[in-house]
Amino acid sequence: MSAGSTRTAEWTRRAERGNRPLLRLMAWISLHFGRRFARIPLRAIAAYFLLAGGTSREAVREFLRRVHGRAPTLREQYDLFFTFASTVHDRVYLLKDRFDLFDIDVHGADLFDGRGALLMGSHLGSFEVMRASGRHFGQRRVVMAMYEENARRINSVLASIDPNAMQDIVALGRVDSMVELARRLDTGAFAGILADRTLGDEPAVLVEFLGRPAAFPTGPMRMAAALRQRVMFMAGLYRGGNRYEIRIEPLADFGDLDSLSRAERNGRIEQAVHAYAKCLERHARDAPSNWFNFYDFWRCPA
Repeated sequence: MSAGSTRTAEWTRRAERGNRPLLRLMAWISLHFGRRFARIPLRAIAAYFLLAGGTSREAVREFLRRVHGRAPTLREQYDLFFTFASTVHDRVYLLKDRFDLFDIDVHGADLFDGRGALLMGSHLGSFEVMRASGRHFGQRRVVMAMYEENARRINSVLASIDPNAMQDIVALGRVDSMVELARRLDTGAFAGILADRTLGDEPAVLVEFLGRPAAFPTGPMRMAAALRQRVMFMAGLYRGGNRYEIRIEPLADFGDLDSLSRAERNGRIEQAVHAYAKCLERHARDAPSNWFNFYDFWRCPA
């Protein structure tokens, strides 16, 4: 079911939590005193967000209610905020390439055969561990493709931790964006894109997600189709302590679109969006504390 062009999405109107000076302070404490010491305040930070969460906490409760089929416990809500705080904190070390601090278990690495691919991620787990996963695939680079405004926000965060990491961001929406992305893919790199949120002014389809229709953007799959690329689902799930689990599954391959009609191509794209949503739902049920969409995910466009 097509949702047409959506309104400005709720999440784009919200300011990102945290600021650049705070991130710099976090990075300094973490890198000078070590991960174990720097994790001490995470419990208090998670408790603060739980108690002062407001609409974010309401969104967390709604998601957990749909996952568990009942009202979530206070502990389940707290675990989600703590997991979020943990992945944000670990981003400091992952950006500094301190992979030795983590136990990263990868499922699906055998799917890669030397060609580039688009990795469709989400706000489930850590997207930074996705970038770090490149070392498991022949030491190849994983770049993140983001819409320009999001790329600008992320670059501000990266600059406060490691300016060199900004070269792993490809900003979409520019004249040369697709050319740059194609160039990276042709070298065998992987391009990750978070495909679970609409910007509010792009085509989307309504997909049944945890028992209720939710709008999923078609843009990421249309980009994959234009580039004639294969698509993998990817999630970097935090499993507690220093453990992460990367899951990779095939979603679609758009390498044969030249022989199809426009209607058939659009059908393939919509089918791929549905496959992505179902895959995301399955992993969200398996790791609900990794869900980091702190807004009404099911608020359908008018």
